[in-house]
Amino acid sequence: MDEPGAGKVRIDKWLWAARFFKTRSLASQAVDGGKVHCNGDRVKPARAVHTGDELRIRQGPYELIVLVRALSERRGPASEAVLLYEETPASIATREVLKEQLRIEPVYENKGRPTKRDRRHITRFNEGH
Repeated sequence: MDEPGAGKVRIDKWLWAARFFKTRSLASQAVDGGKVHCNGDRVKPARAVHTGDELRIRQGPYELIVLVRALSERRGPASEAVLLYEETPASIATREVLKEQLRIEPVYENKGRPTKRDRRHITRFNEGH
């Protein structure tokens, strides 16, 4: 995991190695887009991450708060990737609550204009009331 002589790793490489993102370019885009904060600050992809840093990672509706436990520039198996960080108990609790809310509440997806079939259903519904 810790590479000899490596006291710091680029944040985009670390996020990729810790398997938060499938590719390094996706990790870089997330950092550029402000979805990743290090110790409360918005950062750039080349920012060095150190052990003990707190990262806030926004993925979809979820926000994970993790502490960096080890550094790695190489992406390995998932069993090794989970050893690179530790998620805070508050983050786990918040994520579980949100997960339950999303399971219960239906999410509305705007699919654009209604199709001809959809319009017929809407008309039929409106005429009935």
